[in-house]
Amino acid sequence: MNVIAAPSAVLLDGWRDPEAVFRGGPAQHPHAFWLDAGPASDAGWSWLGIGVPEADPTRVSAVRCARERADAASGPFRGGWVGWLGYEGGAARAGAPVAAGDPRAPQELWLRVDRFVAFDHAARAVWAVAPEGEVAAYAETVMTWADAAASGPQPVRIAAGEAEARHTPAEYAALVSRCRDAIREGDAYQLCLTTRFSVTGDVDPVASFLALRAATPAHHAGFIRSGDVALASASPEQFLAVEAGRVRTRPIKGTRPRSADAAADVALADELLASAKERAENVMIVDLMRNDLSRVCEPGSVAVTELFAVESYPAVHQLVSAVAGTLQPGTTVGDLLDATFPAGSMTGAPKLSAMTLLHGLEGAPRGVFAGCFGWVGDDGALDLAMVIRSIVTYPGGAFVGAGGGITWGSDPAAEVAEVGIKARGPLTALGAALPAGW
Repeated sequence: MNVIAAPSAVLLDGWRDPEAVFRGGPAQHPHAFWLDAGPASDAGWSWLGIGVPEADPTRVSAVRCARERADAASGPFRGGWVGWLGYEGGAARAGAPVAAGDPRAPQELWLRVDRFVAFDHAARAVWAVAPEGEVAAYAETVMTWADAAASGPQPVRIAAGEAEARHTPAEYAALVSRCRDAIREGDAYQLCLTTRFSVTGDVDPVASFLALRAATPAHHAGFIRSGDVALASASPEQFLAVEAGRVRTRPIKGTRPRSADAAADVALADELLASAKERAENVMIVDLMRNDLSRVCEPGSVAVTELFAVESYPAVHQLVSAVAGTLQPGTTVGDLLDATFPAGSMTGAPKLSAMTLLHGLEGAPRGVFAGCFGWVGDDGALDLAMVIRSIVTYPGGAFVGAGGGITWGSDPAAEVAEVGIKARGPLTALGAALPAGW
């Protein structure tokens, strides 16, 4: 079992805006995080604070997944780690060929967290959490952060101009056709083809995240910075959640843009739900995730708990399903990730064949994009989201990854348009425009 020192928590007086608390404290620190349920959320939890870089990531993978529910008034995260895993590290562990690593952002990064602020959006309650004996002083510090935000420097977003695309629209459309050729030959059933858009110049990661959060709020958004690299995400996709011996995944496959016209917007959602292509794409990934979870779950316990639900966000409608199972006793975080990561929604099916094909087609690293981020608790609970709708910043620039699931029924022009829809929000938050044709 995991041996942990239970943290202490102090309920603060009244509600405080997470953005103000973040800006007044952690935003000024080189090793900071904010896992965000959204600016107008009336459910779920947000956590923010300052961490210490973890020198030994194997400490995270060695944690045994939670078998019991650790009830705490201050929420399911009771201290542990906050960080990310990049795509290439997981693909290599799964046996796939991978591109040379991207030196601008590490494949694996974790912050050790033993003091943080927890926001219960449903109860409108804020908790300061810290080791016993230190929590009172920490609570006093937290209460100064919101006030400091009002008088402190305002994050400044710098207009970045037009982004540079890894592929032209014509090149991406040609890659879609090559994916369809591979599917016709029986080498895959579905392939998640991705590309990248980059900007050059000084980027304020905090300002970029605040702009992204305001324009495209999502229930699994987040900001993680360590030193001179940062991830800012408006992810709507939960990859893995573990609580009380149960594991759940909620893959997204299927996208339509939103419309300002109410009737047209409803029609777009209905079209998504009725699309044979999108439903086929979604169910293939559901089947893949059932197979992945069966490697670490009790026989007969893995089941589809939700199928073809339409979730609507400011920019897009998404087709979402859910799969859950009961973990085998003794399963570690590393065991779970070895069985499931990279996520099927970012690879295709069959997974190893898909990753091998995509390596040849994309010809460049995905990096942090298509990986996962979130928290892993000392007690073995965890909540990890997919790195999509995200910005990765580093000295001298930033990049945004985007892609889509390709099936035999895919239309290259429609796939190009879908990539543009997905990339537009993060690029706009950077002050950048999509290149022509996207």
